[in-house]
Amino acid sequence: MNKIQELIEKLCPDGVEYKTLIELGDFYGGLTGKSKDDFTDGNAKFITYMNVFNNPSLNTDVTDTVKVGETEKQNTIQYGDVVFTGSSETPDECGMSSVLTTKTSEKLYLNSFCFGYRLHKLDDFNPDFLKHLLRSSDLRKQIKRTASGVTRFNVSKKKMETVKIPVPPLEVQSEIVRILDNFTELTAELTDKLTAELTARKKQYEYYRDELLTSDNSTHQYRLGEICDIYLGLTATPTYTDSGVKFISAQNTSGDYLDLENVKYISRQDFEKATSNAKPKKGDLLFTRVGSNLGHPVIVDTDEDLCIFVSLGFLRVKDKQTVLTPFLKYWMNTDMFWSQVRKNVHGAAKVNLNTGWLKDFEIAIPSLEEQQRIVDILDMFDKFCKDISESLPAEIEARQKQYEYYRDKLLTFESAK
Repeated sequence: MNKIQELIEKLCPDGVEYKTLIELGDFYGGLTGKSKDDFTDGNAKFITYMNVFNNPSLNTDVTDTVKVGETEKQNTIQYGDVVFTGSSETPDECGMSSVLTTKTSEKLYLNSFCFGYRLHKLDDFNPDFLKHLLRSSDLRKQIKRTASGVTRFNVSKKKMETVKIPVPPLEVQSEIVRILDNFTELTAELTDKLTAELTARKKQYEYYRDELLTSDNSTHQYRLGEICDIYLGLTATPTYTDSGVKFISAQNTSGDYLDLENVKYISRQDFEKATSNAKPKKGDLLFTRVGSNLGHPVIVDTDEDLCIFVSLGFLRVKDKQTVLTPFLKYWMNTDMFWSQVRKNVHGAAKVNLNTGWLKDFEIAIPSLEEQQRIVDILDMFDKFCKDISESLPAEIEARQKQYEYYRDKLLTFESAK
């Protein structure tokens, strides 16, 4: 028999009493009637929707502030209070809860998209118990049923009053908190370790990539325009169709491969009219010309016809006996490429990769055999990093499901007769 079972048999052998939220406490609203000016140089901390939604324990380390008048100062959040999200675009996000589990002397206020709940007697509950309880599957089902709407859903506080929660003895609550907090802490530690491992492997990969691609006596110096033709996409937005030739932009190259799942289309007729500058072929190296993903290279790996927007450009190798496209791809991710970008865009208000100076970039190219050796090594490193990247979210999700399973088991009580 585990400790929780022992405590239940000793302290509540006939079951646990269930009470409605209105029997145990009262609801209160967030601040209303605030203008944009009230959020400039505010005099108090302001709890927003995201502060509640993202964490079962209310995070008071917030930067949002609001001006609060004397008549509003009684509406502060107190230790042990529960804050609920009151309005959202989906019913699943309505009524998400966060509990103030730490005592603070700071004044904290709610926005109007949230509402608070305060127990009549805090002595009946461990606030850390509430943070787990109110996100358990059974309570979430009850709470979601209180929301209604079409394009936006709102919680009915009247219906929230009827939500029933168990009131086990404090010793039982404390033991459940100990187990679930420990589980959460171990999951967080594992996530940190996996993230650190991924960061270390990426740094290791970048180090060896730059080392392998650094020029030595066996390389020949070229300008990019000597070994590649450089093309840009269409400058005018085309007329889109429901089917036809795939028309791609920078969003289709955000990963490490060309993603053709979510594309727009242009007619075959418009494709034929387009210049060859906008028609990459299999083996060409696409790169983003603008935006946060600037310069990101992706190899075209399909034979189908494609057309590109001006947010993309592509390199086409002139002589395949001189350079391998995968070698070029790795080179475009090194500081040997980016130092030349920085030199050309220094002081520019808007950064884009301009073909006028891209063709003058210097690149050191070893023999084809050495290029292939470098590509093989970097492909192996790249795969290793991707394996870790893919396993990380899967592992975190598995741990979260494990936590939810045990949380729901621990928070299911037999009702008192």
